[in-house]
Amino acid sequence: MSERDTGAGTPPTAAPERVSGETAVGPEAVSGGAALPAEALRIAAGYAFAGPALDLGALLWDGRCLPDAQIRVPLPMLNRHGLVAGATGTGKTNTLQLIAEQLSAQGVPVFLADVKGDMSGISAPGVPQEKVGARAQEVHQSWTPAGCPAEFLALGGLGHGIPVRATVTSFGPVLLSKVLQLNQTQEQSLGLIFHYADQKGLELFDLKDLRAVVAFLSSDEGKQELKGIGGLSTATARVILRSLTAFEAQGMSPFFGEPEFDTGELLRTAPDGRGLVSVLELPEVQDRPQLFSTFLMWMLADLFHDLPEVGDADKPKLVFFFDEAHLLFTGASKAFLESVTQTVRLIRSKGVGVFFVTQTPKDVPADVLAQLGNRVQHALRAFTPDDQKALKATVKTFPNSGYDLEEVFTALGIGEAVVTVMSEKGAPTPVAVTRLRAPRSLMGPLDTAALDGAVRESSLYGRYAQAVDRESAYEKLTAREAARERAAAEAAPSSPPPPGKAPATKGRPKEETSVVEQVVASGVFKSLARSVGTQIGREITRSLFGTARRGR
Repeated sequence: MSERDTGAGTPPTAAPERVSGETAVGPEAVSGGAALPAEALRIAAGYAFAGPALDLGALLWDGRCLPDAQIRVPLPMLNRHGLVAGATGTGKTNTLQLIAEQLSAQGVPVFLADVKGDMSGISAPGVPQEKVGARAQEVHQSWTPAGCPAEFLALGGLGHGIPVRATVTSFGPVLLSKVLQLNQTQEQSLGLIFHYADQKGLELFDLKDLRAVVAFLSSDEGKQELKGIGGLSTATARVILRSLTAFEAQGMSPFFGEPEFDTGELLRTAPDGRGLVSVLELPEVQDRPQLFSTFLMWMLADLFHDLPEVGDADKPKLVFFFDEAHLLFTGASKAFLESVTQTVRLIRSKGVGVFFVTQTPKDVPADVLAQLGNRVQHALRAFTPDDQKALKATVKTFPNSGYDLEEVFTALGIGEAVVTVMSEKGAPTPVAVTRLRAPRSLMGPLDTAALDGAVRESSLYGRYAQAVDRESAYEKLTAREAARERAAAEAAPSSPPPPGKAPATKGRPKEETSVVEQVVASGVFKSLARSVGTQIGREITRSLFGTARRGR
């Protein structure tokens, strides 16, 4: 790459010395060998961090790989969030694997959404190959095969992993409106339904619970109860019911219910101190992108309102990789986008770093993109006018550099990327075209038998494998309706006596209770009354997304 090609035609300035602690780190310390070109030396100096860091690869400059110029990202800066982007087949998955391995090795738990089903190999040592060996030698990587401690999860139990479910109450009205594809008015009405259920102690564990509450509130009796807090139109209730019915018909019921997955499980470490890598298997739900992307947001929101503030820690509590991130924002309401932005902005102080994984930065709303300080951009294609527009937009999201980024982005090879991260001082590092290191774990899916064995041996298997159906809103409302029908039937007057004959009353004890009194005294009625009565005025605390806070 010539100076003309890279846009580095101005005379290079001398590389400034970098001070780490009390030791001056000059050009020789950065290069560790032969002198680097001045511009390359300036870039390399921007990545010579004093504290713990992850090694991404070696600098590419003027067509050469410079292994003495290592490109790194400071460990404490991983909670400043990030973006891993690039066209299909450019190496994004291997980049996630590379970063996840090093985080785990430094005791940081990792969450990976495995959309294609090829990330389970992170738990097994890699296989030595000629290409891997050549890449390691080229970037001065000491490569030895090694796997990570891993936990395998599956959304709704569809797949090999441990089932991940959420209760409808915990999922909340905003997220549920997105997967039901409701408009703003319908979303607000759904929020009203949740508000009522929260106040009345009607637990919404699964979809049939929500359906029962919607049906009740659209009835004559239910409408009277809603008058004090706002009305629910019959038309809107019918739309919500139709959406719920269609949603269930698509096989969505397994994703909602109990036992609900405790997202605190994602924060665990292995006995040897390494961070646990939680891999959420998603191939079985690839055709339901609205569902799985919203479920990922539920997990993040659940972590957000349960974790305490930690400020700037030495290392993150968790790094959360949000794959296929563009699906999260497609068709999202304004309220939803505002909640995403707020969650991403605030969760940093709770020690969680979020990496969005997608094709181009333009897939992420500007307010969210502005918070992603660490960027790894793989190759982009420019075959169509839309591609060219996306390419120009991507270039504008990077700091000024000595590279012609429009040319670089289309010329990057597999396993190469343009990198800029947050330095230890919180400033962006120079843009660096990087040849990335090779992952040390298996690059590909784990054998099915080994995967099933790992799932069954997990300590979580007994806790989450079997679904349960406790008494909740559906059962309570069904019991109340049945009790009312019995009371009405038995309290109705019997056939009138023949003319001239008075009703027989002789012999009936005065103390005999009416049928209505018997129903009120029944165990079912008392159970319902206790449940409703103790909850009135104690509405569930909800977060930005309307997700419900749970006790840990």
